[in-house]
Amino acid sequence: MSEALSGKVVLVTGGAKRVGAAIVRRLHSCGASVMLHYRSSEREASALRTELNAQRENSAALVQADLLDIAGLSEIVKNTLGRFERLDALVNNASTFFPTPVGEMTPANWESLVGANLRAPLFLSQAAAPHLRRSGGAIVNITDIHAERPLKNYVIYSIAKAGLAGLTRSLARELAPEVRVNGVAPGAVVWPEDGSWDEVTRQRIVSHTLLKRTGDPDDVARAVCYLIADAPYVTGQIIAVDGGRSINL
Repeated sequence: MSEALSGKVVLVTGGAKRVGAAIVRRLHSCGASVMLHYRSSEREASALRTELNAQRENSAALVQADLLDIAGLSEIVKNTLGRFERLDALVNNASTFFPTPVGEMTPANWESLVGANLRAPLFLSQAAAPHLRRSGGAIVNITDIHAERPLKNYVIYSIAKAGLAGLTRSLARELAPEVRVNGVAPGAVVWPEDGSWDEVTRQRIVSHTLLKRTGDPDDVARAVCYLIADAPYVTGQIIAVDGGRSINL
């Protein structure tokens, strides 16, 4: 595995499991030290830290925080600097996902979905920006193909991810030339944890991918690693990692 990120420090939100854990593993395998943020998945986060530190001593650390607490976002950055003394990249991966059909939306739904998917990446990026400017670093936001093609019954989630795509392009302008800001938009990679999508729904989604299969979390992780480690002339872009589904809906 390439050591393109040797000596670099990356903060990944929601890094304890699923796609976040794949991103953490991939960046670590490319030589980075990782600060793994989690909210409630302490067991998974601790196990992943142990796994990575066994591979390379003192290369992974944890920070627990609720991203809906805006006041605590700067503390995540401070904890990262306190542990590793630098910050080279931020991956805004943490997300909340649940349906909000018209007629059933509430202010609490808005607070949760927009708070996790848009507000937290905005203010965490703002807190990280001075340090990323010093290191000539990068931000990668995990958006969604449904930022462009809204998912039926997921009104607020689709709005929030559309906002995150806009934030990606806006921050690319604001933080240039020192900091590159890009996004990765996954398609059918992992299914919702609550089992809400039955087999028929899943097969219908897969049938719309040009590659006729689901992706793997590491497919997303590879794109993230590319944007951080191997794309020095790429900024303001969003890469769809969706098997071609976004052009075949």
